[in-house]
Amino acid sequence: MGKGPLAVVGASVLWGTAGTAGLLVTADSVALAAARLVIGGAALALLAGAGLRRAVSPALLLGAVAVAAYQLCFFAAVSRTGVAIGTVVAIGSGPVFTGLLSWLLHGRRPSGRWAAATTAAVCGCAALIVGGGIRADAQADVQAGAEAGTQVAAQGGSQVMAGILFALLGGLLYAFYAVTAARAIGQGGESNAVMGVMFGGAAVIMLPVLVLSGTGWIASPGALAAVLYLGLGTTGLAYFLYGRGLRTTPVATAATLALAEPAVAALLGLVVLGERLAPVSIAGLVLLGLSLVAVAVPERTREMRLESQP
Repeated sequence: MGKGPLAVVGASVLWGTAGTAGLLVTADSVALAAARLVIGGAALALLAGAGLRRAVSPALLLGAVAVAAYQLCFFAAVSRTGVAIGTVVAIGSGPVFTGLLSWLLHGRRPSGRWAAATTAAVCGCAALIVGGGIRADAQADVQAGAEAGTQVAAQGGSQVMAGILFALLGGLLYAFYAVTAARAIGQGGESNAVMGVMFGGAAVIMLPVLVLSGTGWIASPGALAAVLYLGLGTTGLAYFLYGRGLRTTPVATAATLALAEPAVAALLGLVVLGERLAPVSIAGLVLLGLSLVAVAVPERTREMRLESQP
């Protein structure tokens, strides 16, 4: 596995720790997600330094809107469908949309192995989550669903369908800002600057949400430490690594590797929180792991054929 895929997997590992860290905070999930994005986005913007202004473009600013809108779509989805369905649809559709957008917009057709491995990875992710292998609060984003998931039984089919559509829109938004970032980096943009523009812009958008949600909960030492880790670690450092990974990793591959996030969250629940995995979750975890390995390993046969052509 090259440095690019390793950087993406490193980002996914950090994302997967968000839920465990989020257990230290009793704040409203929207406020927590907003604080995480504001802190992480500000850190990425500062890290970009002077390159931030040079990297600003309409496409990246639109990507910043997509980053912020993804949060809102995810919350809207899980509040209507419950945690399991909303999470599976949002996370599982992201790599699929990323591969399609990369193909349709930039002519980068994903390989057959990517398609097969991504399908298997999404199925493994679904089994892991639906089987109970990931806590309702195993990710900071998923906490919103934990608060509203108990209301799903009383909701009609139209509400659930609306939630699925919100989740699909969230997956599309994720794919859009991932493809946008990859294109900017592929055209010579500094990865730090690209991420700084998108997440710094998203931080500006989410700042009013944080203010309106209230910030008094940050005063306690435990909550402050947790939100700093969520912002600087699971957002700032994670997307720094993700940007580095996009320098050499096709965006469709990176999106599939990001499915390691729920696997890490489930393993942390098992090791740190003493949770148990159902057999279907164990099977899903194994399938997900094997699929990610298949995606990460370079397709040497194909590369050798291309090199041998005159």
